[in-house]
Amino acid sequence: MKTIIEPFRIKMVEPIKLTTRDEREQLIRDAHHNTFLLRAEDVIIDLLTDSGTSAMSSEAWAAMMRGDESYAGARSWFRFRDTVKDIFGFEQVIPTHQGRAAEHILFGVMVKPGSFVPNNTHFDTTRGNIDFVGGNPVDLPCKEAEDLDSDFPFKGNMDTEALKNFIAEHGPDNIPVIMVTVTNNSGGGQPVSMANIREISRIAREAGIPFYIDACRFAENSHFIKCREAGYEDVATIDIAREMFSYADGCTMSAKKDSFANIGGFLCTNDSELASQERNILIMTEGFPTYGGLAGRDLEAIAVGLRETLDEHYLDYRLLSTQYVVEHLIDAGIPVMAPAGGHAVYLDARRFLPHIEPLQYPGQALSVELYLEAGIRTAEIGTVMFGLDPQTGKEQPARLDLLRLAIPRRVYTQSHMDYVLEAIQLVWDRRTAIRGMKIVKAPQFLRHFTAHFDWV
Repeated sequence: MKTIIEPFRIKMVEPIKLTTRDEREQLIRDAHHNTFLLRAEDVIIDLLTDSGTSAMSSEAWAAMMRGDESYAGARSWFRFRDTVKDIFGFEQVIPTHQGRAAEHILFGVMVKPGSFVPNNTHFDTTRGNIDFVGGNPVDLPCKEAEDLDSDFPFKGNMDTEALKNFIAEHGPDNIPVIMVTVTNNSGGGQPVSMANIREISRIAREAGIPFYIDACRFAENSHFIKCREAGYEDVATIDIAREMFSYADGCTMSAKKDSFANIGGFLCTNDSELASQERNILIMTEGFPTYGGLAGRDLEAIAVGLRETLDEHYLDYRLLSTQYVVEHLIDAGIPVMAPAGGHAVYLDARRFLPHIEPLQYPGQALSVELYLEAGIRTAEIGTVMFGLDPQTGKEQPARLDLLRLAIPRRVYTQSHMDYVLEAIQLVWDRRTAIRGMKIVKAPQFLRHFTAHFDWV
């Protein structure tokens, strides 16, 4: 069958408030032209993020009713821990309230001022947490990622030659950890191959540098490996995930992505001494080591979701649904990153609006226009997010200016995506009339969340 169907039935719905163009013009002005500052009820299709916005299953809701809310040693903790250990394979499991908390703890222990952390491409909170402790986040994307139109299957890969050269230049002692993000969110949601992960691991171990995986979309990345990498066609996705983590020394995880949970995350390692230091910070900032800022019901929901996210029928639907949108955009001649990623569609805002200079934020302008056109909320992944060096205050164009349409899991149907496609086409047809933007007010770190904008 060619028709993509949702491999689930919908048994509860939430109404969508439909707004007019005139209403949205006032609403976006009130939000200072920042989609993060909109009220959710004023959004028709919310593609701001896939983090914590997914629909949980009846099984996950049932599990929440079984949550053991004991402060220490709850049944829910052991169920959560055992599930994480079974899939990820690490001995030490540290729960946190979400992924950025895991990053904060990890970098707070491992990263010293002036040290370097290479990654295929850091996402915003990862970069922000490294900046916060005085470290230097370094992006080493593969050369194939530069061509947004090519069909190279693993554009999320790290440039391993660049990694080796970077280690030789700066020395292993100045690199406390190497990370790779799967899938590569800032790089267009593109997957990382098993061969690339294996080579990064080899390089890290030869240099004596710990290697960590940002695992928040591990299931999608594992399924991409199954679908695109030779030799894995007949391997179960869960076994691919297990192999992937076997090459790493630890991981950070936002359970708000590939486990359908509305909150939660964790930090893993095989180093018991390091874990002890991390738990000390956890107790000070998150909570006791057997709950880490989460309720028992949250731990239960994550344990169920981690199993569900590895279901191959669901993953087929998930990846094909994103591919459906990307292929329609390509057919319409609209610039979009190809091939399709897993969790999101990435419009190339710089090519969509070539008349707008990068320092006038084409991604932000496009984000505002999509909201005005159809009430669709999206997120800029470009110069607003990555152009400012918080240590020096200097700004330069980011490598890419993308507009991310992150698709919540099990929330929207194909008709919702057809609505999105129609809206993008309408904005594309009037693209030459769209103006650039300027920042009116912004904080030092992670400015995209709260910055105020206006038209140039």
